[in-house]
Amino acid sequence: MTRTHRRLTLALAFSLLLHILPLLPAFAPAALPPRLPPLEARLLPPPPAEQPPLMLPEPPKSARAEPPRPARKPAAPTPPKRPAQENWTAEVKKQLKELDKRGLFYPEEAVAQGLEGEAVVLLILDESGNPVAARIEQSSGYKILDDAALRAVRSLRSLPAAAPRETQLPVRFRLR
Repeated sequence: MTRTHRRLTLALAFSLLLHILPLLPAFAPAALPPRLPPLEARLLPPPPAEQPPLMLPEPPKSARAEPPRPARKPAAPTPPKRPAQENWTAEVKKQLKELDKRGLFYPEEAVAQGLEGEAVVLLILDESGNPVAARIEQSSGYKILDDAALRAVRSLRSLPAAAPRETQLPVRFRLR
């Protein structure tokens, strides 16, 4: 080999070595971080409506005297459905039926395909009863029906003051 060829060969070998060196740590076995135990989450039951007083351990029966027990108040009956609540839900149904009469509720493509379903929409209203935000909480299984449910809910206007500011509204699509 001539002197020039030898120098070029050495320069090429040195260049290859410089390019391969940064890749060597990628091929070396890396030390794995210690494995953490999996997270555990539990749902706790909601606290009872009336918190019982904190109870201390009871002394033995022979050492305690029985104090008179106060009479418990009977539980209040659950109030029946308020007319105000029926009022705003009736208004929602009325407005959605009006959309259906105008042909703006059930998409024609969904009718042609025979699609049915129920989407649950989270609806947030402002003080005047108009939708501020809406999103699908539970899909109907069909994007076209979910989009139609969002459109219908966003078109609601001037719901009564009794309407909650945030509610989940089921929107059903049924073929007759």
